[in-house]
Amino acid sequence: MFNSLRKSTYFVVGIMLGLTLAIGHSVYALKDDQDIPFEDLQAFTEVLSRIKSDYVEGVDDKSLIEDAIRGMLNGLDPHSAYLNVSEFADLKIGTTGKFGGLGIEVGMENGFVKVISPIDDTPAARAGVQAGDLIIKLDDKQVKGMTLNEAVKIMRGKPNTDIRLTIVRQNEPKSLVITITREIIRVKSVKNRMLEPGYGYVRITNFQSRTATDLLKAISDLQKEATLEGLILDLRNNPGGVLTGAVKVSDAFINDGLIVYTEGRIDDSSHRYPATPGDSLNGAPMVVLINGGSASASEIVAGALQDHNRAIIMGTKSFGKGSVQTIQELRNGSAVKLTTARYFTPNGRSIQARGIVPDISLKTLKLSASDSNGGASFSEKDLDGRLSNPDGDTDDTDTSAKTNKDSENLAETDFQLFEALNLLKGLHILNQQKNS
Repeated sequence: MFNSLRKSTYFVVGIMLGLTLAIGHSVYALKDDQDIPFEDLQAFTEVLSRIKSDYVEGVDDKSLIEDAIRGMLNGLDPHSAYLNVSEFADLKIGTTGKFGGLGIEVGMENGFVKVISPIDDTPAARAGVQAGDLIIKLDDKQVKGMTLNEAVKIMRGKPNTDIRLTIVRQNEPKSLVITITREIIRVKSVKNRMLEPGYGYVRITNFQSRTATDLLKAISDLQKEATLEGLILDLRNNPGGVLTGAVKVSDAFINDGLIVYTEGRIDDSSHRYPATPGDSLNGAPMVVLINGGSASASEIVAGALQDHNRAIIMGTKSFGKGSVQTIQELRNGSAVKLTTARYFTPNGRSIQARGIVPDISLKTLKLSASDSNGGASFSEKDLDGRLSNPDGDTDDTDTSAKTNKDSENLAETDFQLFEALNLLKGLHILNQQKNS
């Protein structure tokens, strides 16, 4: 038995050393002052041997080793993971903006799948899935005990097939069952429109490799409609994405200084990202909307603009994911997604597990038409026998009729955006007064 254990130990040590060399071929290799934990490896190989000999069903070596690797990475933090060849391929497709599935960004919490954010215009968003939802069952399968990758694989499936999610939602007394039809997800990361003449709106749903380019085009299109007096950048329910995308988006509005920096255990994980000269808005005021579904790369943008006093941050506290994951491909075509650094805002703030606190806190509210029309249905001019205005009854300075039709019902449909627009107008007026 000892001889077989010893052989197994040598076998596993060889595997671990091979994996160590494969992960970057360098810094994670065992250093001279680090001893191989021989007794722990013996325990590992003993468990491996007993599973092979005593488990009720036969298990192949590849599955056991892969599960051991997954467990090793899952035990580090919620964002480190092992990706087999197909999962790695899916990840690469996802960063380009086209992939199959439901359209939600997820993580793990207490053994359940937690929705970080539903992606706009996807089956999950249309079905009413919300940021913060905990998925406890996928069809009839309990999520507890699954890895995140296993759960994601089940949710992706084939287009035009249904999956039933059982969800626990805060402040809901009972679990919710939502049936969603899978489809090919084509994510357009940047959307834009003019809320009112001069006041633009850009929404970034996630950060892809082309997001900054698409953002600049969106701003250019808005400026063709009218001179931009201000811009609302909507990062609500934006789960993040490519780090360089966030850096370039921030750089579009910041003239100089630091955008973000990262710190890790090794030199390769520590970087500083400076801004380059140029502001696509030429200093026009900005309001950035965030909420609990704003995570990672979107928090980098919000934090940079906040620290540079370039924008007013409005909404609710963000998710608080302040770590950087590096995808490191292995020799067999699989990969590890490993947390290698923490990122910090220009002023040295880590938002890990804290989030970005908005300058103006504003919860999501719903107003009825009677609440949003100003209350009174008549005014002094409607009274019999009123005095006339010596300048005439028509007030040419009334700007209420000049608003864009898209913004007329904004208070009812999106109260946070309505308030952001009002704030943006106020910032523009203050700038005019300063320059007059």
